[in-house]
Amino acid sequence: MTRDYKNRRSRKKDATPGWVWGLGGLAVGLAVALAVHLQDRRQMRPAAPVANTSAIPSSASEAAMAEEEEPASRFDFYEMLKNFEVVIPETESTVSKTGNNPAPVAKAGIYVLQAGSFQAFEDADRMKARLALQGLQSQIQRVTIDDKRWHRVRLGPFTDLDELQTTRRQLREADVEVLVLRVGE
Repeated sequence: MTRDYKNRRSRKKDATPGWVWGLGGLAVGLAVALAVHLQDRRQMRPAAPVANTSAIPSSASEAAMAEEEEPASRFDFYEMLKNFEVVIPETESTVSKTGNNPAPVAKAGIYVLQAGSFQAFEDADRMKARLALQGLQSQIQRVTIDDKRWHRVRLGPFTDLDELQTTRRQLREADVEVLVLRVGE
């Protein structure tokens, strides 16, 4: 019998399997990632250290260099401490309250009561309004400590110690913690 080879489809060769293409792509990706990594390392490498070509210094110049380095290593703690103001964050105190009456102030002078210190002006204004509801007049003082703005709510000044104690007692009963600050004689 005769066959017609003209219309016969040719048999294709076996195609490359998919896993071979996947492995090839992974290898190319890793090569590109390695090249980028090595390029970044070259850019971040510090400049080569410069060799000291000067002659060996004499003992006199070594002593002078040691004296120059010594002031740089001294601490300025004591000078900085004098000008440093510590801001204590608002946290609950673990000290137990002994009574509802504050300790009386006995020494005459000019005093101010500080009802709070807040970073947000809205909080300070809220405290001022709370004090106004108690019938007390207060001011908001803006201060900057460690590049942060604080708003202090203060009452006073008080020169009469009885008036100071009465105001402290009134604030204590309204659950407002205050600091007594002496500002003058």
